Amino acid sequence: MCRFSIIIPVLNEAAVIESQLQRLQSLRQQGVELILVDGGSEDDTARLAEPLVDQVSICRPGRSGQMNQGARLASGTYLLFLHADTRLPENAMECLSTKASAQVPWGFFAVRLSGQHWMLRVVERFMTWRSRLTKIATGDQSLFVRRELFLEMGGFADIPLMEDVAFCQSLRQLSLAPAWLSTPVITSSRRWEENGIFKTIVLMWRLRFEFFIGISPHNIVKNYYKNV
Repeated sequence: MCRFSIIIPVLNEAAVIESQLQRLQSLRQQGVELILVDGGSEDDTARLAEPLVDQVSICRPGRSGQMNQGARLASGTYLLFLHADTRLPENAMECLSTKASAQVPWGFFAVRLSGQHWMLRVVERFMTWRSRLTKIATGDQSLFVRRELFLEMGGFADIPLMEDVAFCQSLRQLSLAPAWLSTPVITSSRRWEENGIFKTIVLMWRLRFEFFIGISPHNIVKNYYKNV
């Protein structure tokens, strides 16, 4: 079986990091490598995580840089990038191993939002449909990629936002079709519920549109934080 390394970028996640990592211990027992990259948390994230992962690394904040650092430390044939507020399905390793055996270059999961509001069901279905159609996924969908390919491409771009979208675009330009896993990951709907579902939909589409027309991610991130 191909070995996987799961890379988890974090910042001030002490409230949830233990429960997230506990869910991954069964994968660790199967030989999956867990690497946590802390962007300089001011709480106990790194200390709480240390006994539950194979490596803890500290670097400057910034999700793209943190994930790139984790990739450099990883030993797995495949890298999987997992957000601290996203849960893998119980059969994740079975699904991933099937794709790895077929030597797929990269892929991502369908997504389900954690909240119960009916509109979240619409949002998650649209997110999954859009990513399958465009072959561009977000980090919430737990991107996975062959380590050699990731390093050959230079990893994620050093930008403050949309690094996941930019990476998928680069893969698509190489005509590398992604594997799509229909069993969804479950990602937190907190930002949708706190900021308003419809407001968040409009904001996400606006930010993606600005990125696609070439506005600098450094300017886009300013607009993002003004609206959340």
